[in-house]
Parts: sequence; C-alpha cells; structure tokens
Amino acid sequence: MTDYLAAAMAMLGPAQNRYADPGAWDRLHTELGMQLPPDYRTLVDAFAPIQINAHLYLAHPATERWNLGRTIRSKITSWSEVPWDDLDLEAEEDPRRLFGLEELSFGTRNGLWPIASTDRGETIFLLDAPDAPRLLINYDETWAEHRMCFAEWLYRYLIGEDMSGPNSAAFYPGPVQLRHLPMSADERPEPWDGPDRGM
Repeated sequence: MTDYLAAAMAMLGPAQNRYADPGAWDRLHTELGMQLPPDYRTLVDAFAPIQINAHLYLAHPATERWNLGRTIRSKITSWSEVPWDDLDLEAEEDPRRLFGLEELSFGTRNGLWPIASTDRGETIFLLDAPDAPRLLINYDETWAEHRMCFAEWLYRYLIGEDMSGPNSAAFYPGPVQLRHLPMSADERPEPWDGPDRGM
C-alpha cells in the first residue's frame, strides 16, 4: 500500500517547516471547531505558504499574509452567500444530489471546508466525514469527489491525473516547481524545483 504522504513529500523535496507552530494549529482548530487532517497539516507545515506547479496554493495558520484561518473564513463566507436553493442546477452541477448531502453548508459540523485552491478556479473542500476522508473539488461549474486523504489527492494531482473532474489535469513533466508566496508587498520569491522524479 502506497504511503501517499511520503510519496508527495518525495516529489516536493525536504520539509522546510519555516512556520511550523503547533500552537497556531491549536488556535485554528479551536476557532473552526474541527480538526484538519494530520497529512494536510504535515504538508502545510513543511512548505506553506506556497504555490505548487504554478497553480495550487496552500496557506499556513501561523503567518499574517496567506493566513490559512483567514483564507478558510473568507471562502466560507463567499460560498455561503451562493443562493443554492434558487439556482436551476442540473444534477451534475448540484453537489447535494451528486454526493448525497442532506444540505449544503460551508464551515459547519457536517459541511464543506475550503482547504486549498488554484488560480484556475478550483477549490478543494474537505468534508469532515467520520467514516473516511472525503474531498470535494469544484472546478468550472463541475464537482468531483475523492474518498482519499489530501496527501493522496496531491500526489495524484502532481502526476497528472484528473483530480478536479474530467479533463482537469494540470501535468508538468520534470520536477515539481515550487515558489514561496511573498510575505511582504515588495518581496518577489524565486521559484525552485523539487527533486528529479523521472517524469
């Protein structure tokens, strides 16, 4: 059985842990009223705030800029303002019908939690399900579901699988490209490459 956290870390390179702070996670979990998964926390601590392969963004709970808690709250507010009951959605556009959700809510006990996004318009949601990890991804008015942990989703995303729906792959051969997100208005971080991965 594949250790997807180790596999994803192998593609990204050595953990940097620039902002790792258990207290920041404790404060965030208290504020949210739920625990974010350990594999997700490990990846965020290791690299965030970061842009991966020019598209995927991960924020961090211990930083002022690109703050994970503020990002989650902002996206919860935006998604909660969508008038879902008033929209004339086709079955394949309605996450309630697609995934058997009794209601569609964001940032609630049984709701969706936005934990990552891309500059292509994808939002990666965690559904805090007691039975197994579930990720729901919204992309271009479509939804995809993956019953897997975030580390597996990230690994499959980086090797070029359609992880946001049909024809959604964003595969780049060669090493994964990483870029720290700027921590001040005048900072321009240079990108760097992860280890060679034979792709």
